[in-house]
Amino acid sequence: MSIRDIIEGKRQWRAHVARVKALPPDYRIVYTEIQKYLFKVGPVDLLDGRLLAEIVDFFEQGAADGRNILELIGSDVAAFADGLISDVRTHAEVLQESVVSERPGRSAGSADRTRPEGPRRSS
Repeated sequence: MSIRDIIEGKRQWRAHVARVKALPPDYRIVYTEIQKYLFKVGPVDLLDGRLLAEIVDFFEQGAADGRNILELIGSDVAAFADGLISDVRTHAEVLQESVVSERPGRSAGSADRTRPEGPRRSS
C-alpha cells in the first residue's frame, strides 16, 4: 500500500464521517451502534467493501423521505445488522476456524466435553 493509497483512504473515510454527521440525530445514533457492532463481529472485508457507505445511502434516503429510523430498520437494530452480514464471512467465523484448526483431531462441530480432574482432597 502506497502513501497515496493511505491518503486517499483517509480522504474517503473523512467524507464518510461527514455524511454520517449530517444525518438526523436518531439516524446517527443507530448508524453508530451498527458501525460499532460491525467493527466487532462484522465482515472480514468491511473496510474494503461498500457496506458502511450503503447503510449511509439508505439512511440518507429514509431521512429525505421523512421516515422514522425504526420504520426503515424495524425495532430490533441488532437483527437488522445481522441481516446485513448474514451471507458474508465474519471475524467471529475466522476466529472459530483458527481455534478448531489448532486442535488436532477436532472438527468444527465437535465440542470438548471432558474436563481435567481437579486436585484430589484428602480427608
